[in-house]
Amino acid sequence: MQDTGSHEADQLAEFERRYSRRGLLIRYARGRVRNFGNRQIMTFSGGLALTMSEGPETGAIAVLVALFGELVDCLFLSRLPKLIEAGHDLHRLLFISSITALVQSATIALCVLLAWFGEFSGQSSLFTIAFLAGAAINAGLVLPFNPSAGAVRLTVYALVTLFIFAFEVLTANRLDSIFLMDASGTAMLAFMVALFLNFVNAGFNTHRRTTLRLIEQGRDLLRHQKEAQQLSLVARNANDSVIMSDATGRIVWTNEAFTRITGFSADEARDKLPGELLNGPETDLSMSNAIAAAITEGRPFRGEIQNVTKQGQPIWMDVNMVPIVDETGNVEMTVAVERDITQAKSHEQELAAAREAAEDGARAKADFLATMSHEIRTPMNGVVGMAELLSGTPLTKEQNEYVDTIKSSAAALLTIINDVLELSRLDAHKVELHPVDFDLLACVSDTVRLIRPQANSKGLRLSLETLTEVPELVHADDGRLRQILINLLGNAVKFTENGAVYLRLSVEQAASGHVAIIEVEDTGIGIPADKIEHVFERFSQAEANTTRTYGGTGLGLSISRELVGLMGGSLTVDSTLGSGSCFSLRLPLAPPMQIGGTDQQMKIEDEVLERLDGRTVLVADDNRVNRLLIAKFLADLPVRLEFACDGQQVVEMTEALNPDIVFMDMSMPQLSGIEATRLIRKSWSTGLPIVALTANAYDSDRRACLDAGMNDFLSKPVGRSELISCLLKHLAHRTDPDSVPRTA
Repeated sequence: MQDTGSHEADQLAEFERRYSRRGLLIRYARGRVRNFGNRQIMTFSGGLALTMSEGPETGAIAVLVALFGELVDCLFLSRLPKLIEAGHDLHRLLFISSITALVQSATIALCVLLAWFGEFSGQSSLFTIAFLAGAAINAGLVLPFNPSAGAVRLTVYALVTLFIFAFEVLTANRLDSIFLMDASGTAMLAFMVALFLNFVNAGFNTHRRTTLRLIEQGRDLLRHQKEAQQLSLVARNANDSVIMSDATGRIVWTNEAFTRITGFSADEARDKLPGELLNGPETDLSMSNAIAAAITEGRPFRGEIQNVTKQGQPIWMDVNMVPIVDETGNVEMTVAVERDITQAKSHEQELAAAREAAEDGARAKADFLATMSHEIRTPMNGVVGMAELLSGTPLTKEQNEYVDTIKSSAAALLTIINDVLELSRLDAHKVELHPVDFDLLACVSDTVRLIRPQANSKGLRLSLETLTEVPELVHADDGRLRQILINLLGNAVKFTENGAVYLRLSVEQAASGHVAIIEVEDTGIGIPADKIEHVFERFSQAEANTTRTYGGTGLGLSISRELVGLMGGSLTVDSTLGSGSCFSLRLPLAPPMQIGGTDQQMKIEDEVLERLDGRTVLVADDNRVNRLLIAKFLADLPVRLEFACDGQQVVEMTEALNPDIVFMDMSMPQLSGIEATRLIRKSWSTGLPIVALTANAYDSDRRACLDAGMNDFLSKPVGRSELISCLLKHLAHRTDPDSVPRTA
């Protein structure tokens, strides 16, 4: 009954929220602001009509005057809900809203007068009266929400109408038939507007009363439902079937539980022997005969037997049978209480089924996250890419701030998306490392440079100290190292209000190469001693209010520690509450696999534009924004750019155009990118570079693309430099169509 009462209270609270004076005023304000654009259709239509009849100056004046009134009204109304929430006096706010309504309606009245007394527009009274009628209808529709504002508007429109006709009578001495027809038509239209508004407002009041009545009627319904649920609970708990048999052992009565367990109705069971009704191929006949003998001899019986349901399903029953005898000792009937113990007998099968269900759930979760990754990354690619392009155009200082806000917000959202997907990959043990040769100091320096703007914005000093000599090249997954450092540095900056953040790098010799020791120390809020290990738990932060104060998902440190573990390292923390924290990362680094790659890369860069001149680039993507983005990214390169919108089209265009490279989306209509790649490889082209450009970001997606015959893999959102680097990588080398580099 507590849940029922809570539900009733919620319904009444929602009714009060919507239909109280406070709630109606908030709905009035939001509705007026939301429909601002719709109302301007009539404003600009009227302005256009005045422009054509009286000239552009009159039309412009009318539009500007009307917009002024609308802006005065809507600017106040846009702030009204917050003022109400802040506790401002409701009567005062109602009064101010009536004043702004007066200003808005007065500007409309002025526009009406411009039209009525215009040299040409004044010759058509229909236009002016129709405009007034529309304004009156718009004003009358808000009467239930803000009666004073609606009444003010209607009063202004009524007064301007009376003024127009009084003026005609007093100054123009117009009492001819046309004037009388105009006056009569106006009166009829006003009457119809009044009828319409009365109907609408009556409907509103009826709806309010009906809603309240339904809530009140629902109380009894909810109570009845609760009682029915309780009775249903009792019925469900009566799991034992009861069978009453006559002296010969034939069934005379069964309860509902018997039907529920066996599938046989009471009529189907009547006059049958339990054995002939319930025995199956796997029934132990000795146990069945023992039950029959007990009935015949009139003695109790207790045992377990396997029966079958009406549908042929095996069930195990615990039988407790008691005979009922008359005064002479003869058996009148037998009552058997049978309990379904199938669940206990099939416990192992149920555990296996539960395990399979859990695996299905995990697969469904992975499929869902993969789908969400694609669906989110596709529009994110457009947001990030267009912001990057926009930042490269001439912008004002204010516009630059807007673009920077878009880019930082997109980066924050992408970080959250990547954290959730990374967590899923870690759970599924699908994270793969991609070690490469890289400059350790440059990797760390670039990461510090990336975080420095955040530190500068808070007035923090962010410094990098190298304590030992750092080798020029090492072999590890530099992408994962950057991800870990970004998490550590980002957290240090986020939780530090004053002081500095220090990153100290040192390298030790090891048997298999080197060990990098990286310390990230801050002067921030620190961590209580009893909460230090909790910071590495998922969705957890040191204090309950940390998320509310500083934001974040609570995943970064958990993901970082698991990634460090995969890379063979360790991540620890030492902290004092109020004095800052120091995270220590120890990471093994293998020696470089190749030497001299830098000079070769420089040689490629020197002649790249000449080698790209006239190349054909085919992009397959069904998303228009992504196609536009890539076109903008590659606009400055001397390449011919072609687009395909689905998998079948890219196959046909590849055959027709013989492009030099194909950027292939995975998810497309007709054929997927993987299916299209297989057809291209199978039919005619083994040397054409095909690069996956997709929102599917899992390592399994990378493997699927490479297994299908693609040469490289880019995940969205992709930056301009990343896209061009990939293009240069595959085209600047390509002289022979059959000599194409393959990236694992």
